[in-house]
Amino acid sequence: MIVLGVILLLIGLLVGISLLTTVGGVLVVVGAVLWVLGATGRKIGGRKHYY
Repeated sequence: MIVLGVILLLIGLLVGISLLTTVGGVLVVVGAVLWVLGATGRKIGGRKHYY
């Protein structure tokens, strides 16, 4: 999710499409939050690992 967010963020910045930039930024933040929660051992959505 983080990789997809970074790709969309870069494409949005290079092409100038603000929607892609916004979606990419949101995906990066959500992916980072899920990664941190998973690394601390918390269950997310009933699963121990989110992948």
